[in-house]
Amino acid sequence: MSQYLILIYEDEAPFEGPGAAEVHAEVYAAHMKFGENNGPKLVGGNALQPTATATTIRDGVVTDGPFGETKEALGGYYLIEAADLDEAISIAKQVPAKYGAVELRPIMVFDS
Repeated sequence: MSQYLILIYEDEAPFEGPGAAEVHAEVYAAHMKFGENNGPKLVGGNALQPTATATTIRDGVVTDGPFGETKEALGGYYLIEAADLDEAISIAKQVPAKYGAVELRPIMVFDS
């Protein structure tokens, strides 16, 4: 089995302001369903706080805010185990990302 990281990038705007509670509830339900459908393949995962809470450190200098300004921000991730890239893609295609997209990357393995 290989491990893959699924990075979830979405527009943060729908999660703010009027209707945000409904959006959060809908997205939460979709992720719970994803977890139910893929539980044995999930190694870990978390949602991230909005980019407004980010702190960036570059060359030892600390600044408030995200690394870069983009429309879609990294909002969370799943670490999965899959037999191969095809299975990982099949799982990644199920990740709820109504307001953006997901990126799938294999975990690098270092030989000791």
